[in-house]
Amino acid sequence: MREITITANDAGRRLDRFLRKYLKEASLGEIYKFIRKDVKVNGKRKNESYMLEEDDVLTLYLSDDTLEKLIGKPEDRSAIKRTFSIIFEDENVLAVSKPAGLLTHGDSENKKDHLANQVKDYLIAKGEYNPRAEKVFAPAPSGRLDRNTSGIILFGKNSESLRELNRAMREDGIDKYYLTIACGIIDKRMELGGSLSKDEAANKVRISDDESGREVLTIVNPLETLSYGSGLAATLTEIKLVTGRTHQIRAHLASIGHPIIGDSKYAEGAGRDAKLLSSYMRDNFSLSTQLLHAARLEMRSLEGVLAYLNGEVFEAPLSPKFENILNAGRQ
Repeated sequence: MREITITANDAGRRLDRFLRKYLKEASLGEIYKFIRKDVKVNGKRKNESYMLEEDDVLTLYLSDDTLEKLIGKPEDRSAIKRTFSIIFEDENVLAVSKPAGLLTHGDSENKKDHLANQVKDYLIAKGEYNPRAEKVFAPAPSGRLDRNTSGIILFGKNSESLRELNRAMREDGIDKYYLTIACGIIDKRMELGGSLSKDEAANKVRISDDESGREVLTIVNPLETLSYGSGLAATLTEIKLVTGRTHQIRAHLASIGHPIIGDSKYAEGAGRDAKLLSSYMRDNFSLSTQLLHAARLEMRSLEGVLAYLNGEVFEAPLSPKFENILNAGRQ
């Protein structure tokens, strides 16, 4: 048997969702079986949708051997080096700049060295996060960036802040701006809409005018015309991401004939100049992935514990590679 006292960071979770995080190795079927037979809250049976409150006492009537097996071994994060930089930090929020090449979360091939773990280790070293004291809560990112997209990501350092960041991201309370260099000349501001659906076979997304997928909106604002090699044109472009779907910016720019430089996945079918520009970037700057940077977040309508951040603007500087490519195009 084990008794767990619910802390402020774990309050507000459904009972089943708490147990799924706490008993990481248990199947969903096992979780519901435990709730029916082996779990009490404050000495009483509760259903899976019960919302845990601070100071609730959760009792698990399971043997120590069973609990050890279902909880699993703690993550081994030894030898993880910090590669992110800090943009802003207070007691509730951490804004960091992720380098290109680093996963936001782990995947099946890399479960250890990713941004979420690096941030956890940073906060452990500061004494602001103690995984032994927390049952299931861990500081986590609000949103994610593709491995090869650089730039700013917000982390909630406690459950209340993380919930509010997630709500604001979901309900358009934070304006998100990206910088990229697109192939060809974009000469006017555009609002790109449509429907986004996933092509599972190609592991890509597709933009169309039908309503089969999820509605998307991307605002494209050209900033500067650039030139490379023997007159290969490109455009430094600011993107406002109104909806935040997987690969949305990459697919939208490719759909209008201006793929991001280096983005071989979405440049298929692009014109001759786009292909020549990709070859130029690969040969001269070793660029073989999309040059996309999450440059700025503007806090617009945060509520509750984070309302004090409204009006704040967080910016992530360009990487040296992005700066070099940009400056080369200005000459």
